[in-house]
Amino acid sequence: MPMTLIVTRDVPDRFRGFLASVMLEIAPGVYTSPTMTNGVRDRVWHVLSDWHSEMRQGSAVMTWRDPKAPGRQGLLSLGLPPRDLRDYQGLLLAKRENAPPNDNLGSLTK
Repeated sequence: MPMTLIVTRDVPDRFRGFLASVMLEIAPGVYTSPTMTNGVRDRVWHVLSDWHSEMRQGSAVMTWRDPKAPGRQGLLSLGLPPRDLRDYQGLLLAKRENAPPNDNLGSLTK
């Protein structure tokens, strides 16, 4: 059972209450669990994903030890540009997609 860490930013109170009920909040928006099973981790992420798809507010990142993933670290995110961990010659890199251009900026220059 690996350590699991979830970091949230600007999420509704229900996220914080739910996470505090299953994990220890060690700093505002930072939750840890030293012995969370894969099944519990999957259920917690499923709840957060469902709520985020409804509310579209804030962001959350979850990481845990995963021997099969690059750098042996699993990573999931909500509300941020998606990140993908890559192993490049022994160096662990976080790849993210660029945000689409904001169409409103073009109208400001016209």
